[in-house]
Amino acid sequence: MGDQKLTWQGAFARWDRRLFDAVAQRQWPGADRVLPRLGRAANHGVLWGGAAAAIGVFGSTRSRKAALRGAASLALASATINTVGKWSVRRARPLLDGVPAVRRLSTQPWTTSFPSGHSASAFAFTTGVATQAPGWGLALAPVAASVAFSRVYTGVHYPSDVVAGAALGVAAGLVVRRIARGVEEARTVPGDERRAVGAPALPDGAGLTVVVNTDSGTAARAGLDSVLDRLPKAELVECSGPDLPAELAAAASRSKVLGICGGDGTINAAATAALRAGIPLAVFPGGTLNHFALDLGLAGAEDTCRALGDGHAVRVAVGRFTPGPRPARRDPDSGEGSGEGRHAESGYFLNTFSIGAYPELLRHRLRWAPRIGGGPAALLAAWRVLRAEHPVALRLAGRPRKVWLLFAGNGTYHGTGPTPRRRDSLGEGLLDVRMVYGGGRPGPRLLAAAFAGPLTRSPVHTATKLRSLRVADIPEGTPLAYDGEYAHAPSALVLDALPHALTVYRPH
Repeated sequence: MGDQKLTWQGAFARWDRRLFDAVAQRQWPGADRVLPRLGRAANHGVLWGGAAAAIGVFGSTRSRKAALRGAASLALASATINTVGKWSVRRARPLLDGVPAVRRLSTQPWTTSFPSGHSASAFAFTTGVATQAPGWGLALAPVAASVAFSRVYTGVHYPSDVVAGAALGVAAGLVVRRIARGVEEARTVPGDERRAVGAPALPDGAGLTVVVNTDSGTAARAGLDSVLDRLPKAELVECSGPDLPAELAAAASRSKVLGICGGDGTINAAATAALRAGIPLAVFPGGTLNHFALDLGLAGAEDTCRALGDGHAVRVAVGRFTPGPRPARRDPDSGEGSGEGRHAESGYFLNTFSIGAYPELLRHRLRWAPRIGGGPAALLAAWRVLRAEHPVALRLAGRPRKVWLLFAGNGTYHGTGPTPRRRDSLGEGLLDVRMVYGGGRPGPRLLAAAFAGPLTRSPVHTATKLRSLRVADIPEGTPLAYDGEYAHAPSALVLDALPHALTVYRPH
């Protein structure tokens, strides 16, 4: 048996070398000018990072999600190659006999040959993109294949190295797709929130006013045609920008139920209006991010229509910060800044509240996104925050602290570290408070916190559940973020949770 294995391995190695030599001996018109440069461009994933940025700038929201999925697939493939692949099969690089000098790289790789990291990265990124946006995947496939072939063409890999790397890359892309789909499916499973008694049934929409935030883009209109067909007597109001809070308040004052179509920030404004008017809220997801709708278990507008027709609703908890947000000073270049100015009243959050690194990242992203697109703006904002920001010195529950990030979630979030992912229930009535303490550089601190357990106490990160938290001695001009909105914090505030405060329609 052992002799047969050695014979099979020897035959495979000879076949691999013959194919390598055949590529080296053949003339490929134009390839000498293109393939070595293409391979160098893919070093350290630079080519694919540029492709992700281009997709983010020129693509749609779906395309930007595809770019992020491609980047995640590339990261998974690279981690697998560098931690397992290269050190498990310690295969020497091919001898360069027969490879024309014009094709050879000026600096030869020093790592082992199997599998090809360039091929894995190329096919991982392309597969990840293709699972979300097939058109972009089709456009990238020839580039990925050319990068993989260039590794044989320049003499740094055997053909089998390239095939194995490509297969590993495809597998990484499929794994990321499976994880992403699992998260999305989990987030649309209804939780155990308390049923609301007495929510009016509106089978034809009479008594419902739906406010649509036109700033949310085409997504805000998606699915509304079916809503109007099923709820023909509902009133529809379209508005945007500074007019949104006033329109929501007016709609709430004349309606039995306030409907809202937009993303998380828009839903936050509608929830505030509904709370103050004491009426139920009907959510029609229509923004770039719909965390609240997904955690509530709403897959789309059809779910909300069905719940309205049947009078099915639940009572959810709401996070509150008092006093509420001050308007952010407008940037002279971007015009950014919120004009709500509810400093004398409380502010509310359905998802999250934060002070520190995330609000700063949000501020930079809002400034740059109109110029370069959301994806590239997020990358630039992260680089700026990790490079230049300082911890915030404040007082928490009477104790002085320096923090890179103070996070409070409306309910318990899954996931370790300071950036959790989703909730099983919106009816808990507790704040999920997480802090990354200051000291050192933000990058290592935030990374270390990301690996900390959800309820651990360490020199870097702590997490706990609270009913309320007092925050004082906040430096002037410190930004805060709530449900993706950006504002300036007051000098002191109180965070607390309001159990069962808001009635929201959802199918049983």
